[in-house]
Amino acid sequence: MRKVILPICLMLGACVAGTTSETPSRANTQAVANMPAMKAFSAPRPVPPSRSNRDIHRDFMELTFQLESGRMLSQFTRFEGPVSVRVTGSPPANLAPDLNRLLHRLRNEAGIDISQTNTANANITIQAVSRAAIRRHLPKAACFVVPNISDLSEYRAAKRSSITNWSALQRREKLAIFLPSDASPQEVRDCLHEELAQALGPLNDLYRLPDSVFNDDNVHTVLTGFDMLVLRAYYAPELRNGMTRGQVEARLPGLLSRLNPAGDQVAPRFAQATPRAWIRAIQTALGPGTRPAQRRTAAKEAVKIAQTLGWSDHRRAFSHFAMGRLNQGSDPRFAQSQFALADQFYRQTPNTSLHQAYSASHMAAHAVSRGHGRAALALINPHLATAERHENAALLATLLLLRAEALELEGRVSEARTVRMDSLGWARYGFGGDYAVRAKLREISALSPLKGPNG
Repeated sequence: MRKVILPICLMLGACVAGTTSETPSRANTQAVANMPAMKAFSAPRPVPPSRSNRDIHRDFMELTFQLESGRMLSQFTRFEGPVSVRVTGSPPANLAPDLNRLLHRLRNEAGIDISQTNTANANITIQAVSRAAIRRHLPKAACFVVPNISDLSEYRAAKRSSITNWSALQRREKLAIFLPSDASPQEVRDCLHEELAQALGPLNDLYRLPDSVFNDDNVHTVLTGFDMLVLRAYYAPELRNGMTRGQVEARLPGLLSRLNPAGDQVAPRFAQATPRAWIRAIQTALGPGTRPAQRRTAAKEAVKIAQTLGWSDHRRAFSHFAMGRLNQGSDPRFAQSQFALADQFYRQTPNTSLHQAYSASHMAAHAVSRGHGRAALALINPHLATAERHENAALLATLLLLRAEALELEGRVSEARTVRMDSLGWARYGFGGDYAVRAKLREISALSPLKGPNG
């Protein structure tokens, strides 16, 4: 299931010192009054995996034969033959085009014979229900996937039985995905990508993966080149439903050499496994239902564990990122030092350009709040293309809104107006309804020291 973690990382308001108004300027108000159409991304541009096949071999085995709880699976399961998908419930308008786009990618990049149908006996049912309905069943989930049922009404009775037990699954024939019908278009799409990928393939998530949606940090929001390689391997003719761990492990080296020959030429990194203590600390720090003091304590524990283990990868960076996020309101200077450390560790870890963009957004927000427009622009500009390539409209809109404020600080008012208007189309996809876009606009506008009580 998709955890409710990353949205908290996009909240920038805690950077504000508390002396500026949330009243938008006249230019901002005009931009909202003339709200542009929602924007959509063009053709996908996934980054091919650049890691060693020996690392990918290990990743594939742990993703495939282990659940998030740590429980081991005894056999390999997948769909055999064509896979059919149907949509029920109250799907939002954006679900159909996003699903069509994803199915096209799965056919072309992962080689999976998958298509949409209206028949009741579809292999995978995607049911759009309210967020409240999802939370009644799984309070910490934004969305989830379950085997052997097709409607949320069946889940309560079946959730504690072997019917929905992944470890008891012998073959994949019928699954249900439950998505929020009342979330932002991006959240719905993000859930669609992760849950459909898990319905088809791996059931586990690994924090050590920097380039995958199969990671509970939720940094990547659409299926990556690595993810498509894993799914292509899942449905390769060398593997079949019911294989044991040993049988899959024996076939995998040759399979990966065929699908990803460049990976045979890359030296393995052999990243350490992620201990459960660090995972618990991060989930406590950034998950729902925890008091602020407990969050900060948990983030401090995550940093301590990462330091003790000698990590210098994206997990060490994410520990500092969480610490920075949770201290923005109480100690902005300390928070900025943590974002800078996160950025330092991200920069020395391959495949973390998107992670760096998140850190940059927080550091740029702080620069804007201090009136340092030029510094903010230097932080923002390198990451705009990254956010767009990774199809992250919420991050792209945030960066563009920050850029507009930085341009105004530099006296480039006309250019700022154009950038702000450009951001709103992405914000409508990333944050949802007009009220959410206006709230984000006010939040980021309030960072600027130019925005006094009268706008």
